[in-house]
Amino acid sequence: MEMHRRIHLELRNRTPSDVRELVLDNCRADEGKIKGLTADFVNLEFLSLINVGLLSVSNLPKLGKVKKLELSDNRISSGLDVLAEKLPNLTHLNLSGNKLKDISTLEPLKKLDNLKSLDLFNCEVTNLNDYRESVFKLLPQLTYLDGYDIEDREASDSDGEVDGDGIDDDEDEEDD
Repeated sequence: MEMHRRIHLELRNRTPSDVRELVLDNCRADEGKIKGLTADFVNLEFLSLINVGLLSVSNLPKLGKVKKLELSDNRISSGLDVLAEKLPNLTHLNLSGNKLKDISTLEPLKKLDNLKSLDLFNCEVTNLNDYRESVFKLLPQLTYLDGYDIEDREASDSDGEVDGDGIDDDEDEEDD
């Protein structure tokens, strides 16, 4: 009920097709379902479901325009094959703080041709030997893994691409 009410509040006199970004962080999923989150959100490009108690992504609706998906701090351990079918245009996927243990559980992400950035921070899989090398080999379409490219250059916050100025962006913000 709380999740449904949250979606209703997010809409405020708009139809689901008007919504480009939807943030439902810290709401509780009901048995893996997000009430009110439907395929009617046809123009949704950014979806955030941080810490909602998801065990799986199997109940996500088909949302063909979503490019960025935030799923950190849930309890997802497998079943990522659904993402290519339901969210085929993903470019950024954050799965940090989930229960992913093996490189093989990431294999379905090969089908996400546009995936440029993947975040697995605080997942057990990051403790494996040759973790970074293995993920970049498995997912050749990736530019960034956990915020760094294959050469260990950090992604900028703006568009996921290195800004190349050699200055730590955090320090820049303090000068403003």
